[in-house]
Amino acid sequence: MTLYGVVGAAPFSVIMGKSRARRFKAAGYAPTPTVKEEAEPEDPVEGESMHTEDLLQKLQSPCPEVREFACANISKLVQQKQVIPSFLQKDAVRCLGPLLLDRSMAVRETAAGALRNLSTCGGFEVCDDMVTRDIMTPLVALLRECSTGLDSNLVPSMNSKDLPKNYVEDIANQAINVLWNMCESNSKALSVFDKENCVDIVIQCLSKFPTNMELAISAAYCLQTVTEDNSELLASLDAASLRTLESVLGITATTMEMQLLKSLVAGTVWNLKERIPPHSQADTINAIMRILSEVLSLDAGKFIVEMKEVENLRFKMAEAQEAAASPEESALTEDDGIADGVIKGSRPLDFSDLNPVSNEELKQASCLLVAQKSALEMIVNMCCSNEPSDDEWEELSSSDESEFSLEKSLADGGQLLTPLCLSAEVHSALLDHFIPKKVFEKTWFPDDNALQICKQNATWKPLITKVYNVQCRALTCLHNILSVLDIENLGGAPALQELSKHLSQLVFTQLDIPKQDEFLEAASSAVRALLQTMASKGIPQCMTAEQVMKFGEGCVSSDNTSTRVNAVSIIGITGSVLAKSENTAETLKLIGSFLLGVASQDSSLVVSGGALDAIFDVFADGDEAEKAAVELKLHQALKKIQPAFKSKIRKEGKEKYSTDQLCVLDNVRTNLRRFIFYLQTVEKKIKG
Repeated sequence: MTLYGVVGAAPFSVIMGKSRARRFKAAGYAPTPTVKEEAEPEDPVEGESMHTEDLLQKLQSPCPEVREFACANISKLVQQKQVIPSFLQKDAVRCLGPLLLDRSMAVRETAAGALRNLSTCGGFEVCDDMVTRDIMTPLVALLRECSTGLDSNLVPSMNSKDLPKNYVEDIANQAINVLWNMCESNSKALSVFDKENCVDIVIQCLSKFPTNMELAISAAYCLQTVTEDNSELLASLDAASLRTLESVLGITATTMEMQLLKSLVAGTVWNLKERIPPHSQADTINAIMRILSEVLSLDAGKFIVEMKEVENLRFKMAEAQEAAASPEESALTEDDGIADGVIKGSRPLDFSDLNPVSNEELKQASCLLVAQKSALEMIVNMCCSNEPSDDEWEELSSSDESEFSLEKSLADGGQLLTPLCLSAEVHSALLDHFIPKKVFEKTWFPDDNALQICKQNATWKPLITKVYNVQCRALTCLHNILSVLDIENLGGAPALQELSKHLSQLVFTQLDIPKQDEFLEAASSAVRALLQTMASKGIPQCMTAEQVMKFGEGCVSSDNTSTRVNAVSIIGITGSVLAKSENTAETLKLIGSFLLGVASQDSSLVVSGGALDAIFDVFADGDEAEKAAVELKLHQALKKIQPAFKSKIRKEGKEKYSTDQLCVLDNVRTNLRRFIFYLQTVEKKIKG
């Protein structure tokens, strides 16, 4: 596999179907805030109770220990979001910025850590503010100095007591995290990144993976972010940089940190696919897919259980060692398999890193979950449109005669939507590495034993959210895969029916989970794609109309617009299938009443339009549908909705919605007029 060479082929075609595929930004995982614990200076002060102004004044102290102490306290305090505005109001960014180039290496590190925490905990708006206050100038200067230090392995201006510490790499790690946050949040920062050729420094940090995995992972996250949709950067990457990426892809992962690193670099290489020579594309895509397949093959639940057992054993051994050093008799004996720091059948263990704060087992488990989440997000992006979609709703109605439709059609060269397609290389690699099967496995209920471990141990509890994040990403991934693969590639009708059973069990059982809205969005998108596929192929579904209605009712109460859109689409698909069956008029009336309620009451025009579109699908044809429409007085109900819907489009349309969304809404408006006329003829026919 060769990544370097002549510029490769044009970007491959991407897909966009009736239910638009979800896409993730590269940096789906925020940098973890860092807290540097510092010894108090000789004149101690109570850090967390200090006023903002006091801390900022101490940043100007001639004593480096005081400056370091102030930075460390700011680093801790800004993890509480409510204190961030006060720091910004007092210009903390301009106070901390010069300290990135402080004479003391310790001050540089803690200042960078404080800025890292400020940007991580403050979010996009704070990052924008930091760029406005010119944080990029000292940050780039610091990274250039770090680059020189990384090459020479020298640490200038250090006291003898600092000699054992590799300040250059530690400072670089903090600085790379700040850079990552800035570039992810702010286009001006990304422009500075490109102009100053910062990619060379980030690649240099990545190359430290054999000795400093933490620095390499930070660099990999940054690279994945800055290479996404950045043609200017792609053109500047040289062969040496591409060889570094290739070398990471080729390492054998012996730890979960390495798995995470490889997954992130695979994401970067995917972003660089335009630079890959045509003759190497298939090999490169296969190499990427092999890495994703490898990380998804791992059972995170079992791994969490194993890591907790290892942690417990290490603590027991530490206790045994402490007891052996005291005259008291140890509670552990050789019969327990532990004696003098030796596990039976293995080598003696080193207890020097036995530190609850930097728990190695917990770190490995966390890395695996984040690697799996990153891998799933990559697959989501491989199987979706390049065009962004905020609401995952562009289900075009039959009419394309409206003003917005014609305008959009001309802008797109006569096409409203790009056709469903997937490059041959990606299609083959997905199937060759059994990616659909592995994605499906990740949608199952999280391992009970692993969840119990996390719930019962405070330090492991944060893993619960990561576990469910993997499941949610897998469900979104399943939605995209269903949109791009033929049913034969998915195992045929029997496999889809089994999947229908699985999803129905999932959505009606898994209720008490973190971030319920995120789960509902992911689950509803998967159910929607599955029902669309089954309906289009005439495959009977396993979810009953009652189940679908119950699920839909739960979804429409969500604050998430995409979830509500998915709900009305799911109910519409179910109704359109029922309309072709016998003795379904009563159920169709329930469905129609539900959709009318959403169409008239939902705050979002996108959801209201989706509900109206679903009504068109359900009641457009069939004796049962006509009977239900008349009994429901659908004609009169829609005539009442029509004026408010049209007025809302005029008043809110251009302010709140994109051109694509307006195009669809205008189609719905046109079709609503036609559908009301159609229902009038139905009423006359039935009433004779």
